[in-house]
Amino acid sequence: MNFYESLGFLVFGSRLRRLSETFLGDVNRIYSAHDLKFDAAWFPVFYILSRKESVSIRDIADELVISHSSVSQLVSALQQKGLVKTTTAADDARRKVVEFTAKGKKLQQQIAPVWTALSQAMEELVNEGRHSKVLLKAIGEVEAGIAQQSLFDRVERIMNP
Repeated sequence: MNFYESLGFLVFGSRLRRLSETFLGDVNRIYSAHDLKFDAAWFPVFYILSRKESVSIRDIADELVISHSSVSQLVSALQQKGLVKTTTAADDARRKVVEFTAKGKKLQQQIAPVWTALSQAMEELVNEGRHSKVLLKAIGEVEAGIAQQSLFDRVERIMNP
């Protein structure tokens, strides 16, 4: 049993971070191997824009359940690369709407086959293990539990009955 396995839930976050870093590193290597100038961190915005022609920054933030500020920073980085553009919403001057530029659309089309292959490879990977087949469901259950009561609140309840 390795260090991480021996400590169980005490290092749960560390194991998830390590797995995430490994996964995202491999995904970025895949993009690079296929001469795609794309970063895995851009995926959520690119995916949302691939499904909708234009989306407000607020709608992206709501869909991803992250802050408006985080989305704005990511969109700004994508604008600097010439992949997206923002305009003011026609119905509300306070809202910024994001859409692909021609360069962004072209990159998204080049990346789509990689996403398909990545999805297939992940299905293959999780189907290799007896327990990993339910990984996404298990993660969803943990996320739902945290949404109901944070880990902080749970520890405080245990330490201060």
